[in-house]
Amino acid sequence: MMGRYIVKRLIYMVPTLIGMSIIAFLIIQLPPGDYLTSMIARMTESGENVDPAQVARLREIYGLDDPVLIQYWKWISGILLRGDFGHSFEWNRPVSDLIWERMGSTLAISLASLLFVWAVALPIGIYSAVRRHSFGDYAFTFLGFLGLAIPNFILALTLMYVTYRYLGQSVGGLYSPQYVEAPWSWGKFVDLLSHLWIPIIVIGTSGTAALIRILRANLTDELNKPYVVTAKAKGLPEYKVVLKYPVRIALNPFVSAIGWVLPELISGVTITAIVLNLPTAGPLLLRALVSQDMYLAGSFILLMGVLTLIGMLVSDLLLALLDPRIRFT
Repeated sequence: MMGRYIVKRLIYMVPTLIGMSIIAFLIIQLPPGDYLTSMIARMTESGENVDPAQVARLREIYGLDDPVLIQYWKWISGILLRGDFGHSFEWNRPVSDLIWERMGSTLAISLASLLFVWAVALPIGIYSAVRRHSFGDYAFTFLGFLGLAIPNFILALTLMYVTYRYLGQSVGGLYSPQYVEAPWSWGKFVDLLSHLWIPIIVIGTSGTAALIRILRANLTDELNKPYVVTAKAKGLPEYKVVLKYPVRIALNPFVSAIGWVLPELISGVTITAIVLNLPTAGPLLLRALVSQDMYLAGSFILLMGVLTLIGMLVSDLLLALLDPRIRFT
């Protein structure tokens, strides 16, 4: 049953991905001009001379005068037939190299932040639901609203100041200056851990606060249902009554969050990454959009769409395994 469901979903993904690739490429083409237009404008502002013959030659090399459909076909056929995502105009490098360079650090930071969110939100959400209207519940509720209200970049700047002022640690980036170009070693790994906690806390704070409120609301609703009241009346220990079924059902938002967590690996917390000088995919995508580097930006947008579909599939499978009321259809 599960195998048939997965195959059917994968088949449905094919036309979806084709449509997403078309939309992604058209979005990049919407702003007026192109990369060379932006480059000429920057050169003119800085007082440099622009050679029309060189511009015409570059337009021919990059195929910028071709119709949009031909440009799209060159791009998508390269991806499908050769695994070639195109060439970045601004960086003068293959797009695939630029993407995979950033994905390692992006994946590490995002997954660590996700584990932080779950590790903090799960016990607090359960406690707040079971002991609602207690002092602890009010305290966590206040901290949750505080976490939602404080912008991530403000929290990042605050932690950077505290770390530099009172701990004497270099701020920004994932490594101290002496380890940036150094080969991997135990010292570099420890230095990474000493820098990693700041982006984890900053990125995870708002997500933690939101999931605490969601879990508290869902679990509170489940605890008032007849099967829970009956189990308590039979004398079952409270922790067994809470953990066996109500918590499993209330965990649905945690599992369903996977659908949007994977695309967040690329596009999320871009401002925070810029403030903290993190070598992640978000700032690179923003720069590609500003400079109209169409192959780099289009590949990132397409990758986000693929990750969204994969995340939704994984989320649906886990939800069906977690909640017996859900069936594969």
